[in-house]
Amino acid sequence: MSAPVPHAAHDPLERERAHLSSSRSALRAMRADVESLDIKDVTANWVNAAVLQRQIDDRIAALADLAHTPLFFGRLDYLHAPGADQAEGAEGEQFYIGRRHVHDADGDPMVIDWRAPVSQPFYRASKKEPMGVRLRRRFGYTGGELTAYEDEDLTDAAGDEQASRLLQSEIERPRVGPMRDIVATIQPEQDEIVRAGIGGSVCVQGAPGTGKTAVGLHRVAYLLYAHRERLARTGTLVIGPNRSFLQYIEQVLPALGELNVAQATVDDLVAHVEVRGTDTAAAARIKGDARMAEVLRRAVRSGVTMPVDPVVVVRGSRRWRVPAYEVEEMVRELLSRDIRYGAAREALPQRIAHAVLVRMEEAGEAPDDRVQDAVARNTAVKSAVKTIWPQVDPAKLVLRLLSEAEFLAEHAEGVLDAEEQAEILWAKPARGVKSAKWSAADAVLVDEAADLVARTPSLGHVVLDEAQDLSPMQYRAVGRRCTTGSATILGDLAQGTTPWATSSWPEALTHLGKPEAAVEELTMGFRVPREVIAYASRLLPTIAPGLAEATSVREAAGDFAVRAVEPSDLDAAVLAACVSALGKEGSIGLIAADARIATLTEALTAAGLPFLSPGEETSADSRLTLVPATLAKGLEYDYVVLDEPSAVVAGEPDERTGLRRLYVALTRAVSGLTVVHAAPLPGQLG
Repeated sequence: MSAPVPHAAHDPLERERAHLSSSRSALRAMRADVESLDIKDVTANWVNAAVLQRQIDDRIAALADLAHTPLFFGRLDYLHAPGADQAEGAEGEQFYIGRRHVHDADGDPMVIDWRAPVSQPFYRASKKEPMGVRLRRRFGYTGGELTAYEDEDLTDAAGDEQASRLLQSEIERPRVGPMRDIVATIQPEQDEIVRAGIGGSVCVQGAPGTGKTAVGLHRVAYLLYAHRERLARTGTLVIGPNRSFLQYIEQVLPALGELNVAQATVDDLVAHVEVRGTDTAAAARIKGDARMAEVLRRAVRSGVTMPVDPVVVVRGSRRWRVPAYEVEEMVRELLSRDIRYGAAREALPQRIAHAVLVRMEEAGEAPDDRVQDAVARNTAVKSAVKTIWPQVDPAKLVLRLLSEAEFLAEHAEGVLDAEEQAEILWAKPARGVKSAKWSAADAVLVDEAADLVARTPSLGHVVLDEAQDLSPMQYRAVGRRCTTGSATILGDLAQGTTPWATSSWPEALTHLGKPEAAVEELTMGFRVPREVIAYASRLLPTIAPGLAEATSVREAAGDFAVRAVEPSDLDAAVLAACVSALGKEGSIGLIAADARIATLTEALTAAGLPFLSPGEETSADSRLTLVPATLAKGLEYDYVVLDEPSAVVAGEPDERTGLRRLYVALTRAVSGLTVVHAAPLPGQLG
């Protein structure tokens, strides 16, 4: 492998720059072609025109030339050897690999989309398995300008595999602003997950810095490329733990040319009621338990009663009578089929009407479907259905369960014990749905009840990030959104920071409705420095016994320091560490226990140090973010200053959860970590 080539006139680097310039010109021409389209004479009506115009606008946006984003980052030179193991149609050819497809005026490709089959060897080819590739070239950029290249000859099977310095440099490059894509640095084990088929679901257990979030987002981009028509109909969704996290990742997919992927939190999905209250940890754990699904199922069906009177339908001069026992058979049959409550309620009048039609036919009449529909809408039939199978309002039902001890006891018998029932009952029953102080866990119960009444629409693909923190009932809520589609589940058992955090992926996948999902483990870290991940991993035996420790491939050990100070000097020492970090290139995160945020806000303000809140985009002029420990998950900063670890642990309801929260905080650093403490460190850190 050659070293990065310095700038020199008329050398290969100049030719690559010329190709970059030509490719950018071709991209601008592609966009201009779309912008010039005139659809006035090709649409039949305003609806078609609006749909087509939106598609054109999306295409124009996707063809934007991002000046500081490399248009291509690699090149593949395939072997010119007949009969060699080569990608179909690629023999002897040369392809530039980039974020999107670019072609010239004749339609010949100038840049190949990284998701295309011919691009796959860029990520997976090796000297042992060259996949028909003679040479792999990587490009280095500075501010969008092509400044270096690096070649790897894959024909020398006897040669040693060497780490790419350009690849390492890209991984370690300081970041300011939102999360970047990793399309230029995807590793073989990551690529296998990214390109997994749409038919199956994949669960990725990934240690900090292994790129699991980026892998999930690139998988969405790949699936949209490979199955665009299918997913355009069914939709895709990325679910994150909070709004700050979604703001952090929101630019990744647009940078890959994908603009129509919805993003939401679990709370967004179940927003049937306004959340204004909170639960105790014990109540939240019980409400999040999968057993609540059975309690709700019983409660939803509790209003169904067996008929005591016959249904008598009058049509003209004739009266048609369906006896109570026959209607009861219909009701019991519908209950035994375990279909949605609302669907069964809609089926019952049709069943009764069919029984009437049978009697009409026996009497010599010849009714058709229109007669059956008319009978189903008959006042007597509608009145009977209203009595036998009343409508259910999901929010009102859950309100009653949490307000009336007798109603809860009736439907929780044998499922929840008396102590558990007492824990989840509201101390002060609400007067109505709007005045109730619903908690986040209550909203999930309402969503479950709503699905028992009417089926939740399913999407084509769902990405669930930080999945380890969900309760069983939350898994069920997400699973309802992809019952007919697939899912990519991302998480780290060691980073579970809720009292109900899952203890195993098979258990979580069962609640999600995807027990067959393949579980892949990423342990090779690309972001967190060696010394930092080794320090944080001291907590693993306590917080996640048996979980494999991450190993970092970073050549640089990173800046790492643990500083003990006097309590009176803590704030000043933290500020000094921030000032020191600001003297380096990149973003800085000051992570502290939530209870310490107000104090540090005051200290930073008094010191004249400007700072951002999580989710706000960093810039060259504003690089310091003050991060409550509870919002740190999923975020990354070049340098992290961690304030008082013992306070982070103490801020959680139990020690294991507190140590997991600390593990998260310790592993947010990409280049350096400074731990400042006045109180003793947790014993697990030695």
